[in-house]
Amino acid sequence: MKSDKAQITLTAGGAVLARMKAIGVDYIFANSGTDFPPIIEGLAEANAKDIELPNALVMPHENAAMGMAHGYYLATGKTQAVMAHTNVGLANCAIGAINAATEHVPVILMSGRTPVMEQGRLGARTVPIGWGQEMRDQAAMVREASKWEYELKFPEQVPDVVDRAYAIASSVPKGPVYVSLPREVLCEPCPGDAIDAPLRMQPVRVMPPSESLEDAARILANAKNPVIIAQRGTGTAEAFDRLSSLVDQWGIPVVQYWAIQLALGTDHPMMAGMDPAPWLKDADAVLVIDCLAPWSPDIHTLRDDCKVIQIGQNPLYSRFPGRNFAADLSLTGETGDVIMALADALDRHHGDHRETCADRREKVAAINAATRKKALAAADAGSVDPMTKAFVSRCLSEAIAGRSATVFSELGCPLEPLSLSKHSSWYQEPHSGGLGWSFPASMGYQLADKDKLVIATMGDGSYMFANPTACHQIAEALELPILILVLNNNEWGAVRQSVTGMYPDGYAAKTNQMPLTGLKPSPDFTKVAEASRAWTAKAERAADLPEILRRAIAHIDTNRTHALVEVTIAP
Repeated sequence: MKSDKAQITLTAGGAVLARMKAIGVDYIFANSGTDFPPIIEGLAEANAKDIELPNALVMPHENAAMGMAHGYYLATGKTQAVMAHTNVGLANCAIGAINAATEHVPVILMSGRTPVMEQGRLGARTVPIGWGQEMRDQAAMVREASKWEYELKFPEQVPDVVDRAYAIASSVPKGPVYVSLPREVLCEPCPGDAIDAPLRMQPVRVMPPSESLEDAARILANAKNPVIIAQRGTGTAEAFDRLSSLVDQWGIPVVQYWAIQLALGTDHPMMAGMDPAPWLKDADAVLVIDCLAPWSPDIHTLRDDCKVIQIGQNPLYSRFPGRNFAADLSLTGETGDVIMALADALDRHHGDHRETCADRREKVAAINAATRKKALAAADAGSVDPMTKAFVSRCLSEAIAGRSATVFSELGCPLEPLSLSKHSSWYQEPHSGGLGWSFPASMGYQLADKDKLVIATMGDGSYMFANPTACHQIAEALELPILILVLNNNEWGAVRQSVTGMYPDGYAAKTNQMPLTGLKPSPDFTKVAEASRAWTAKAERAADLPEILRRAIAHIDTNRTHALVEVTIAP
């Protein structure tokens, strides 16, 4: 801000934006509405007064805004902001808020609120929509997913409210917060002297006490058959590398059950696949790394003497009413920090167990090698017409080999056949199941790292949920060269699998067309992408897929625009 900042007065709409920039928010993903005039005027005013602002990006749909904020955080670890229209716009943010809350992703979610005044004040209602969008409790639409909520009441509150929103969202356990912005308040003048002050409310960091870390290390060190189950990765690249060396040293298998982030390379000798059943039956110690559901109580059982250690930002997942997994010891903190501290504690015990660890490593590695070989063979066997999802994963793995790449999957390419060895190379849809996530999340990630090859893989139903017209427009407008793979089986595959899982011999399983699962006739998804000048291709035969993927990636490398491949897969 200019040197005479003490004399500068902004509208509250401009002050909200300027304060966010001052505390480190890079982007505001915005879908504007009729309550936005003071925000838009504030943007222009701040620019005219040479005040730094976050980059405000136009989002044609609110779900895309939430997904991009989510993906940007995954790439950077930095909390971003979403700004939506009043109640109807906020409603479209609800799915993204649920996804963010489930995955501990911090987002500052803001929306307008219909004016209270009917006349006599700048910002008062002027058109029928001002009455039509009034609600008794607008915040209720996102309250379940929000860590904190507030409505801005006076312009001079701006610095304090923005700071508090940022600090709470970014504190462990992280998650979205919601701030309502009434139009009348945004129109009022706000003193500028505190807008670029340092952040006065720092986020809370949490670490488990040293004695708890020592207890956990002792349990794992003395266990004959320890197992690690991981879902949400390791938090940081440093912790990823540390866990890789730790489990190799100790000979501990790592099961990535319903993984949504990579915790261990898929070719690592301690990578024990996706099924915990073979390991849990003999386990006398289980380390759960940030898992909402580390196993299925309906399927899996633990020994009575098995000790369970849960680690993560909120290891008991207290916002979920029912989650009754054992937690003999809970270690709370950012996952990466806890892994690093626990690894240091385990190092102090290794000398006493060196021989046992070496023997166990050899046995576990042999089992895992056989499991890996079987998974790859099954994927290769899927090179039929129509091809399987596993075969698509296998081809994608070969296409990106040796490259810096990140794969997003939303009921798309499964993890097991992929060869991935680096932190942040894999993300799957949140367990909350809010569809339409992978497309905008991959764009948010690409926005943060323009040089990385980012691939969004999704089913045909997920693609339609993503509001693809809006997402393709964003990809073109922001020059985001992502690769999109739409795996098209003309149905809700996840729904079909759920039905056959519960009723394997039921009437629905025996029908030619299972009720409420079909998506025929399928749109031509390439035409949707072509409307935004994307490179497109169809892969209907397994034999053609490797070359099509090669050409798609070559286009991205050369032209730096996005590409879509529609892949015909088996039901």
